Amino acid sequence: MVIDALDGGGRGHVGAALSIIEIVRVLYDDVLKVRPGEPRWPDRDRFILSKGHGCLGLYAMLADKGFFPRAEIAQQCRPGALLGGHPEIRTPGVEASTGALGHGLGIGVGMALAARMQKRNSRVFVLTGDGELNEGSVWESALIASKHALSNLCLIVDYNKMQSYGRVADILPLEPLGAKFEAFGFGVSEVDGHDVAALRQVFAAPGTPNRPRAVICHTVKGRGIPICEHNASWHHKAKLAPDQVAELRQALAAA
Repeated sequence: MVIDALDGGGRGHVGAALSIIEIVRVLYDDVLKVRPGEPRWPDRDRFILSKGHGCLGLYAMLADKGFFPRAEIAQQCRPGALLGGHPEIRTPGVEASTGALGHGLGIGVGMALAARMQKRNSRVFVLTGDGELNEGSVWESALIASKHALSNLCLIVDYNKMQSYGRVADILPLEPLGAKFEAFGFGVSEVDGHDVAALRQVFAAPGTPNRPRAVICHTVKGRGIPICEHNASWHHKAKLAPDQVAELRQALAAA
């Protein structure tokens, strides 16, 4: 469905969407407590795609689960479409309008605090990009999450080692990333973000009492399509020609 969205809209963030597919698959299949027919159910878990440019992966999952008709996928980015180039809260299943990077964790902290104050068992999951961790607001929010011992909050990092301008290690290195989150008071796990069984195991494991969680998912930008993998030029494409879309479909089929 990610390729269908690219075909219909002629544009999209290809690499970012493909690096999170298995993560969102496991979350919506095995972890999140949600009701597609009642997307604003008060006791639901919340999932925030803070790296909003990866939204094609989220849209594919929301359509698959029945939050909106699959036909909407091919309309993304067209005038009047339900689905835009970044998530908007008007879309069923989308919890926050994101795309300006660095805000998702702060929103998630507020939702986790609200759930505690209202005595709900709702959990909050926030998926950030690794390049997004360049934003100081992420670390400010992490400090607040730790200060309030938000054990109902889980931060997921899509650690694909690439951002829009190149390799994370060249632009602003993050290592030792796990140790950084531990120093900020998080319980930390690291996992292959494309290994479905391993993801299920990590999310099923109990978190550390009185601590927020950080799950660092080691992924590949553009995973599944060789011409896109580890390729910053496929971070975003606009005005995709039919032959380019056909090439993507062929590459995916052959992978």
